[in-house]
Amino acid sequence: MSPLSKSSPPPLRSAGGKALYFNRELSWLAFNRRVLAQAWDLRNPILERLKFLAIVASNLDEFFEIRVAGLIQQAESDVAELSIDGLGPREQLRRIHSVVGTQIENQYRCWSETIVPELRGAGIVFKTARELNKAELRWVRAYFKKQVAPVITPLAVDASHPFPQIGNKSLNVVVSIDDPAAPDSSPSMAILPVPRILPRVVEIAPARAKSSRGRGKSTRTKARTRRFILLSEIVKLCASSFFSGYRVSGAHAFRVTRNSDLYIDEEESENLLKKIEEELRNLRRGAAVRIEIEDGVADPIFDELCDRLDISSEYAFRLNGPLNLVRLMSVYEMLDRPELKYPPFRPSPGLGTADGTSMFKAIRAKDHLLHHPFDSFEPVVRFVEDAARDPRVVAIKQTLYRTSGDSPIISALIEASRLGKQVTALVELKARGDEANNIQWARQLEEAGVHVVYGVAGLKIHCKCCLVVRRERAGMRHYAHLGTGNYNPRTARLYTDFSYFTARRGMTTEVAKLFNSLTGFVRTPRFSEMLVAPHNYHARIQELILRETRNAFRGKPARIIAKMNSLVDRTTIQNLYAASKAGVQIDLIVRGICCLVPGVRYLSENIRVRSIVGRFLEHSRAYYFENSGGEPEIFIGSGDWMFRNFFRRVELIFPVEAPSLRRRIVDDILAAHLRDTVNARELKPNGAYLPVALPPGAKPFSSHAHCMRQSRRKK
Repeated sequence: MSPLSKSSPPPLRSAGGKALYFNRELSWLAFNRRVLAQAWDLRNPILERLKFLAIVASNLDEFFEIRVAGLIQQAESDVAELSIDGLGPREQLRRIHSVVGTQIENQYRCWSETIVPELRGAGIVFKTARELNKAELRWVRAYFKKQVAPVITPLAVDASHPFPQIGNKSLNVVVSIDDPAAPDSSPSMAILPVPRILPRVVEIAPARAKSSRGRGKSTRTKARTRRFILLSEIVKLCASSFFSGYRVSGAHAFRVTRNSDLYIDEEESENLLKKIEEELRNLRRGAAVRIEIEDGVADPIFDELCDRLDISSEYAFRLNGPLNLVRLMSVYEMLDRPELKYPPFRPSPGLGTADGTSMFKAIRAKDHLLHHPFDSFEPVVRFVEDAARDPRVVAIKQTLYRTSGDSPIISALIEASRLGKQVTALVELKARGDEANNIQWARQLEEAGVHVVYGVAGLKIHCKCCLVVRRERAGMRHYAHLGTGNYNPRTARLYTDFSYFTARRGMTTEVAKLFNSLTGFVRTPRFSEMLVAPHNYHARIQELILRETRNAFRGKPARIIAKMNSLVDRTTIQNLYAASKAGVQIDLIVRGICCLVPGVRYLSENIRVRSIVGRFLEHSRAYYFENSGGEPEIFIGSGDWMFRNFFRRVELIFPVEAPSLRRRIVDDILAAHLRDTVNARELKPNGAYLPVALPPGAKPFSSHAHCMRQSRRKK
């Protein structure tokens, strides 16, 4: 019995009538629901729960900008693509609207019922305009007059004033205006666009902190109360100041989400950098796909807004709370209240060379594995910095998908180029959300003499690798850093990822081949050790699954453990079903989207799926294949099991050979994720994610807490 072929269209139901696939978009919304559960979870400190609430809102923004926008385009065109579960775009949009409506309601319930009261109890008070006392009201009006009013331009909407262009996700206030000279006329409408330069959360001037003194000693009092008000509340409160001689009968904040996908024909674009810059400017004018507005707005104003924006009311959401919860992230950042956040965690050095040993000597001696953020990201930065300054290093080749605003990696590459080394940087300009940043870094690198390559036509360069060429006594030697995450020291403190350092000739030779294929002309590069998309990654994964299936048929031990962010590829899912039916034991750790249906009798009863959402964002990918009769094969790398990762991106998945590193991945890290009973949720055949049942007599176990404990032991 062989797995289903790539070309054969599968039935959408199993023999027992169960669905074969979960819908991709609804599976993503289920992931966002798990993030929202962290905001509700009383075990998390209150400011961390506030942060999770902001992340939920940010996730929904991107979901509408990209996924919903794409479905709307399909629904409005004559070309519609069925989802993996057989749904057309209109049916998907209908179901999305229902789920999102409930999710938004739960967001705002979480805000009003738990977050606000608990923050108030901790001395952090959010006030609406109606709740201001006289002193606060005076302060707010003065703040508006000095800081806000000078940068706002009121825009009337009537026959002589066209409806203004509303920027994507910008804050606006719609104002309903009555003319006392024409009491029988209908209210007029005006828009107050609020510039992005203004802070969206404003701290009301605090009272002086008091201290008590006795017998010559001062005693610090408890943390003073901090009072905040949203900028939208200030603008609404003072809106009448812009319309002298008229009466403001209503003012409501709103924001519009627009289609934000880039449309670039790379074959027709001679200058990709300039084309992307042009598209980024156009995104502000993309088609509206969602409007959010505060509840209480009059129906005529609401209807006119929807009409002017050419948006259906089904994509309009009236919010019972503050607009744009993403902005609450700034409160988390401005409050120095460690008792209201996760306890601070310092990672282990990971790859320490405090004794003066160079990184190159340490890597030449053996391969090294780091597990971020439990192991410091500093060795990754130091690897590039040492390469820049080492006089024996002659060349550095680096991929850059996302990086931080003040990236030490960029600085090191610039320094290396100025010192005369050959430096090549493959900058992915199409990294969603970071296009503008990457354009900025690309120009800085080019000005410093770095050879910058802007991706490959039709593909995104998503692999994470750095290759250093060093002149040594025995000749030129390659050193490589390979990873599952971006070269971003900031996110490396929040995301779980792997870093791998090696000087093994077989691996570094193939990394060099990969760079040559990306910068030059190589039609079909061949890789024997590495799994590289779009060349051999998909085919090799299917072969590994098929081998486990055959071993199970022969009565041999057969097991697959796969940790990833998303599982969507139809062929891979079909082959996993075939493996399960043969008896292969399969454990999938899928953080986000999972279209595979586990636990269905005669189809996937040997497949278990769990998702872990907790203090850190699970981002690492690791794949284990039992390979009965030989050594288990273990891979880590940058690619998920999605069609786009297999065929539309350049991904690098590489084998872990060193026995000690293999044991760490399987017996420690993956085993901890499979033991988690705190942040893990199990996916059921009906699509529900339920908490993992705690075995009798067992204590709750958190994989994140376990990895932090392991890190402390290594210090």
